Amino acid sequence: MTTSPARPRVALSAPSDVYAAQCPCRSVLDLLADKWSALVLGALEDGPLRFGALRRRLEGISPKVLTAVLRRLEDHELITRTVYPAVPLHVEYALTALGRDACVPLAALRRWVEENIERFPARG
Repeated sequence: MTTSPARPRVALSAPSDVYAAQCPCRSVLDLLADKWSALVLGALEDGPLRFGALRRRLEGISPKVLTAVLRRLEDHELITRTVYPAVPLHVEYALTALGRDACVPLAALRRWVEENIERFPARG
């Protein structure tokens, strides 16, 4: 079994300010504000899933886009990718502690959207 290795942390020379052009928060905000990233994290809240199960849960996502989203989330250490030595290969994706923390505000946002969708103009 192999799991993603940990990476060095961001070192800040000044307080974080997401409105500042060079703030490293921008790339994290971009990632978390992405529809598919938010939905992948939400799908993993109930526990680890394999690629096929994630794809079935996230109706409308292509394999190419899912692969790219999973890689970005893994690069930011929001999820882990664990490979189990089996035939065929068994790969599971799971939330890290950081990913579970990120799910709190994202779940609130998903819930708010579902509860307020009728307040928005219809889009065709």
